[in-house]
Amino acid sequence: MAAVVVPLSGAARPEIPAPAPAVLAAPTRATLEADYAANRANAAQASRMAAAHGDTHRAAVDRELASPARRLLAFDGRGPGLATEVLGDLAHADRVAVLVPGSDTSLDTWARFRSGALSLYGELTRRAPAGTHPAVVAWLGYRTPATVSTTVLTPGRAEQAAPQLRRLVRDLRTVTDAPGRPARLTLVCHSYGSVVCGAAATGLDVSDIALVGSPGTGADSVAALHTPARVWAARGADDWVAHVPHVRADLFGTTVGLGPDPMAPGFGARVFPAGTGGHSAYFAPGSPSLTNLARIVLGTPVDRGTPEEKR
Repeated sequence: MAAVVVPLSGAARPEIPAPAPAVLAAPTRATLEADYAANRANAAQASRMAAAHGDTHRAAVDRELASPARRLLAFDGRGPGLATEVLGDLAHADRVAVLVPGSDTSLDTWARFRSGALSLYGELTRRAPAGTHPAVVAWLGYRTPATVSTTVLTPGRAEQAAPQLRRLVRDLRTVTDAPGRPARLTLVCHSYGSVVCGAAATGLDVSDIALVGSPGTGADSVAALHTPARVWAARGADDWVAHVPHVRADLFGTTVGLGPDPMAPGFGARVFPAGTGGHSAYFAPGSPSLTNLARIVLGTPVDRGTPEEKR
C-alpha cells in the first residue's frame, strides 16, 4: 500500500489559487437568489485566477459554475475545491435529495458528479406526483479521499465532513420547511459518501438515507447509526466494492476499515435492486437503481425485485 500511495501523494497537483469563499449568513428562502449570485461571482473570480495560473481546465469548470443559470449554495475554488449546487426550485421544494459523493470527487470532476445529480433530478420530475416539487442538492462539502490512498481506508475524512453535512441539513430545513408542511429530505450517499452519512446520521432530521455502492458506514448496524430515518442499501451486480473486506480494526491508535457490509441482512438496511451496473452506474438513466432512488426520495414504494435480488 505504501509503495502505491507515497508516489501518488508526491505527484499530487499543486494548490490552485482562488479567492476565499463569500462570507454569507445561513440561507433563508428570502436570501437564496442573493446567495446564488454571490457564489457565482466568487466562481467567476476563481476562474480568472485559475486561468492566470495556467490551469485551463479548472478555469473552465469555474466559469461554467459562474454561469447565470447555476444555483450555487456554496463555493470554494481553493485547492481541490468545494461546491454545493441546487437543481430545481429549492425555495418551494418539498422533496429534496442531497447527493453525498465518494472518493476522487473535486471541482476537477464536477461535471461527472453533476451528471448524476441531473439524472436523479430528471427522474424525480418525471415521477413526481401532481402537486409535489422536487429538488436535488449536489453537495461537495468535504475534501474527499483519493481512491488509492490510506485515507479511503479510515473514517477520518468522514468524521471531519459530518458537521458540515449536518449544517447543510439544518440550512435546508430553514429554507424548505413551511408551517405544518416539513419537506421530505433524503441523503443519497455514494461509495465513501456513505461513510460520511454514517458519521452524520445520529439524530439527523432526514426521512431516508440511501447507501449505494457502500464500502461500509463506520457503524455495525442501522441501530448503531441512531437515526430515525429509514436506511436503504443497494449494490450493482458488477460493483467492485462487493470485494472490499468489511472489517474494522484499531491499528496504532487509528481505526482502519469501515465496518460491516450494509447489504448484509444483519446490518438491517432495506435492500433494493440496483441492476447489473458497476460502481459508477447508480445514476444511469433507465437503471433500476435510479428508478428506486427517485421512489425513495418521493416517498413512493420501491421495486423490491425478485427474492434473489432482495437477498
